[in-house]
Amino acid sequence: MAQHKSSKKRILQDARIRLRNRYFKKSTRSAIAKLREMTDKKEAETFLPKVISMIDRLAKRRTWHKNKASNLKSQLTIRVNSL
Repeated sequence: MAQHKSSKKRILQDARIRLRNRYFKKSTRSAIAKLREMTDKKEAETFLPKVISMIDRLAKRRTWHKNKASNLKSQLTIRVNSL
């Protein structure tokens, strides 16, 4: 167990950040799955910018690596265009 006040604070901060990251990652993964299941092109084209924004936010916060984010955006864009 942590002895110093600063390390106790760091443990609490890490727990909060971990929960926040888990929420954003899970909601983004759900949105990606929803986009991949769509069959209507018009609906998918309106939903794609929202998903890309979510992916960019995770990459900006370094929750996901920038290359992973780039690959995902590319794959999703190709998928929506092929509908």
